[in-house]
Amino acid sequence: MIDVINDIGETRRRMTEDRTAGRSIGLVPTMGALHDGHLSLIERARSENDRVVVSIFVNPTQYDDPADLERYPRTLAADVERAEGVGADLIFHPSPEDIYHDAYRYRVTESEFSRRLEGAHRKGHFDGVLTVVLKLLNIVGADRAYFGEKDWQQLQLVRDMAAAFFLPTHIVACRIIREVDGLAMSSRNIHLTDDQRKLAPELHRTLASKWSADEMTRHLASTGFEVDYVERRDGRVLGAVRLGKVRLIDNVQI
Repeated sequence: MIDVINDIGETRRRMTEDRTAGRSIGLVPTMGALHDGHLSLIERARSENDRVVVSIFVNPTQYDDPADLERYPRTLAADVERAEGVGADLIFHPSPEDIYHDAYRYRVTESEFSRRLEGAHRKGHFDGVLTVVLKLLNIVGADRAYFGEKDWQQLQLVRDMAAAFFLPTHIVACRIIREVDGLAMSSRNIHLTDDQRKLAPELHRTLASKWSADEMTRHLASTGFEVDYVERRDGRVLGAVRLGKVRLIDNVQI
């Protein structure tokens, strides 16, 4: 049966035992509300490691909107069952008080790319993301950590941070998992109304089109989205939009 551990010290002890025994460790960092996209990361980790750890931690420091933090679904019992079903060995589920015992006095700040795209619309977001990822990597000491390409900017920043701080963990990129109609899977999708859910796949269809970024922006705005950005960068088209209270991001490789 899968173990659920809240204590940081106990998690580190277990990981030390595994490393001493020569077992490789894969980490899948999540905020819970697991969907098939998360499960694909766990399956990838299972295929490449002797031990698979899934962290479930709704990270308060990456939110600039308290209401958005409050809305994030907490489904721990279902998450544990789903993670176990695809081969996870351990769930690490710490409290905010333990992760931020320093009251967030110390944090990781990237001074360039984190201020573009998502960072331009979510103040302090990537400080929170990079800080918690660094903490998780230090606690678990994984050989590999798995991140989805849907959060493409996050993936690049985590990779760069790992390199900048000489972390031994290899950051593994995993493909975007989509619904049948093309919508990128996200825990936020459950908050879409029926009408919004019908419209949401238009984001992916638009980003995959041959239009310019300006044409995509105009089209999305005309069909009912509030557009934060559409930008071509590093061989991808990236976009972020809002439908009511739900924010959607996606990207397509050119």
